[in-house]
Amino acid sequence: MRVWCIAVGLSLGLMAAPTFAQTPAPAQKPAPPAVPAAKPEPPRPFPEGAKVAYIDIQRIAAQSAPGRASSAKVQALVKKKQDEAAVRAKALQDKQQRLQQGGSVMSEEARDKLQHEVEQDQVDAQRFQQDAQREVQDLQQQLQQEFEKKLMPVIEAVVNEKGVQVLLSRGDAGIVWANPDLDLTDEVIRKLDAATEKPPAPKGGVR
Repeated sequence: MRVWCIAVGLSLGLMAAPTFAQTPAPAQKPAPPAVPAAKPEPPRPFPEGAKVAYIDIQRIAAQSAPGRASSAKVQALVKKKQDEAAVRAKALQDKQQRLQQGGSVMSEEARDKLQHEVEQDQVDAQRFQQDAQREVQDLQQQLQQEFEKKLMPVIEAVVNEKGVQVLLSRGDAGIVWANPDLDLTDEVIRKLDAATEKPPAPKGGVR
């Protein structure tokens, strides 16, 4: 029986979402004109008889279709929470300005009420930020688990096909140098994308 192992910490690149902030992201600058992409080099042959290979997990997460889709979901949630936080921050700022500019002419009751609202909004803002961060982290964890379920069968298929017995993760195994021909990253990405695009098998037999 062929035995293979993979020394890899699956802290995937798709999980590296931006830190949640309470202010909206700055406006994006216009993208420069697109430069025609160079023709990809043909895949290099895997050395015959090699029993050790490696993959770049971060690149698989960043370049594969499932990894990009997961990253887009995380980014969308982060953007939504940033927008909600910006609305809250603007409302708080308006109340603070009203208190600062008109506090001296307000009745004591009105001033105390507005001051209480400002303090409560500050507490709510901190709570919102913590809840938003937790929600993003929960989504990251869920997507990581889903990605692993898709990735591991593909990795197993590739190492079985190549006769590899030990598969290393380039980012986790402390590799200083390795023969580029032993890199199976591109092949894993191709097979992962192909498996993702494959339509699900119909349930039951065809009548």
